[in-house]
Amino acid sequence: MTTLLSLGHGYSARALARRLVPQGWRIIGTTRNLAKAQAFRDEGVEPLLWPGDLGPALAQATHILCSAAPDAQGDPFLQAVPDIAAARAEWVGYLSTTGVYGDHQGGWVDEATPLTPQSDRGRQRVLAEEQWRATGLPVHIFRLAGIYGPGRGPFEKVRDGTARRIIKPNQVFSRIHVDDIAQVLEASIRRPNPGAAYNVCDDNPCPPQEVIGYAAQLLGMPEPPAVPFEAVAPTMTPMALGFYQESKRVRNDRIKDELGVNLRYPDYPEGLAALLRDEV
Repeated sequence: MTTLLSLGHGYSARALARRLVPQGWRIIGTTRNLAKAQAFRDEGVEPLLWPGDLGPALAQATHILCSAAPDAQGDPFLQAVPDIAAARAEWVGYLSTTGVYGDHQGGWVDEATPLTPQSDRGRQRVLAEEQWRATGLPVHIFRLAGIYGPGRGPFEKVRDGTARRIIKPNQVFSRIHVDDIAQVLEASIRRPNPGAAYNVCDDNPCPPQEVIGYAAQLLGMPEPPAVPFEAVAPTMTPMALGFYQESKRVRNDRIKDELGVNLRYPDYPEGLAALLRDEV
């Protein structure tokens, strides 16, 4: 049986599972949370509590996807399972981030751009990428832009009045709808190319305040207030701060040319409109 072992079965991995389960795939997803384990079962995914014994699941896995966040030592699963290289999977995917490219002051980057991360999060992802490549397994690297989708859109903050248009001159970054992440992963599974890295983003890198303003427009609400980045930076989470400390436009030609991907949501107006429709 075709079996995917999903290490750190989170938001993006669950979107992939929603595509694969109806096709007869067996999905095993790790979790630390008993409540999530029941949710996995409801989605047709076999939960595997972590920390725990991965041996049987690794022996049965034809495919492996890792989306767990790394730490200063790199990937947590590789640290805990040093013999993972003995797995016999025919495809391995690692979900990284476009943060590995660092800041390019609004310039374009592609998969050949040197990795020059400036944040701890970016450096940890580079380390984890290197560790996965070093296993000798058929690893594919997916560098994800800012993720949005069901439950991760801007509408709730616009509705409750907490949304702000944060203004930082020349600030742009890329984003991607979670359904398109799943599409890219499935396309790679169908067309494996071990060692490849893919940028996973849409066609429209833009200033973040545009997205908030458009969400308000879709809701028929006033545009949220504009505030300078310097005024709100001290209150930001490290992840949010990282987005604003790096400005770049990310090319996605490889997922189209190599994998034949036709993005379902090539820009944020289409993606946000779909999210709003799906709420009804």
